[in-house]
Amino acid sequence: WRSVKSGALGMGGSDAVLQEQEDWTSLFVPGRVCLFGEHSDWAGEYRRVNPSVSRGATIVVGTNHGVHARVRRHPNSLIVRSCDFNGKVHSLTMPMEEKELLQTAREGGYFSYVAGVAYRLATDFHVSGLELDNYLTDLPMGKGLSSSAAICVLVARAFNTLYNLRLTTRGEMEYAYQGEIVTPSKCGRMDQACAFGRPVVMHYDADVLLVENMKFPKAPLHYLLVDLNSSKSTKEILASLREAFPHPRTDMHRGVQRLLGEINLHIVERAKEAFENGDGAELGRLMNEAQAYFFEYAQPACPTQLTMPVLRSVLTHAGVNDLVYGGKGVGSQGDGMGQLLCRSEEDQQRLAALLKAEFGMTSIPVTISDKKT
Repeated sequence: WRSVKSGALGMGGSDAVLQEQEDWTSLFVPGRVCLFGEHSDWAGEYRRVNPSVSRGATIVVGTNHGVHARVRRHPNSLIVRSCDFNGKVHSLTMPMEEKELLQTAREGGYFSYVAGVAYRLATDFHVSGLELDNYLTDLPMGKGLSSSAAICVLVARAFNTLYNLRLTTRGEMEYAYQGEIVTPSKCGRMDQACAFGRPVVMHYDADVLLVENMKFPKAPLHYLLVDLNSSKSTKEILASLREAFPHPRTDMHRGVQRLLGEINLHIVERAKEAFENGDGAELGRLMNEAQAYFFEYAQPACPTQLTMPVLRSVLTHAGVNDLVYGGKGVGSQGDGMGQLLCRSEEDQQRLAALLKAEFGMTSIPVTISDKKT
């Protein structure tokens, strides 16, 4: 048996709780922004079958937006109330039975990620049930900010906290990843970096994942994440780029491998230094360089999704360029979200107003400074 419901609710939050609040444990998992290295996470995993593929590397930071929830144990059921970014409430009630959890995960519905992670943990730890009240989500969905991975990490962290599973943050990430790939989604390991909530460099070498903590920048970095008010198909982008792996068959495939390999490694190495020094001008130049290479090598592999006319119009706008050091795409790229590095906090505010007035676009400010995001 399984009960799934959806309904409308204003203001992006749920006033109702499943029981008295003192019975709950509060959790928050942020979204994440990949500053550099998108797609190199899954590309580096192909070294398992073709050692000539370059390893991958990404620079990832957490956001101050994410998923907020209260959780507690349940003796035998998975009960979830989830309020999405638009204020719509979805609910699920189902038994903590491995077969049913796996079926729900594979169906690819709204609760597939929750069910996938619960399935992995039920299989390995024989945990009982969970009640999860996701009363607020202030992270937009489908925009390259890892909203799905944040939900997966939230579920893994909830079970880990409530059942004292003694998982490290890396362990929570692993179960979140294993739960997500049970679903039709074929994400890479980078997405679960939202579990860290701080700047990190992640290195991908076949099945080996190395995580390197970064220093917070010496001077504040003022990013603006802009919703491009368009759409993209991450599934199509991934399918097209994966055609170049593990063994390239055309010059275009070799270009994709070079982009996600040696070119990316060189940019990430320089970007890490610029980030930690708080050197916005150099970081902006590297953003522009990375995006130019992406247009050159990735666009031919998936022209329907990676021509990105909306992102291009923002990046080439004279008024925008007066306020930023540089800009590039977010997540899988495509016309979902863009990231712009502003010259100052005042320019961050001016840019948000300009994008709203000129393009009708909303944005999320993310400022990264010494141990504060």
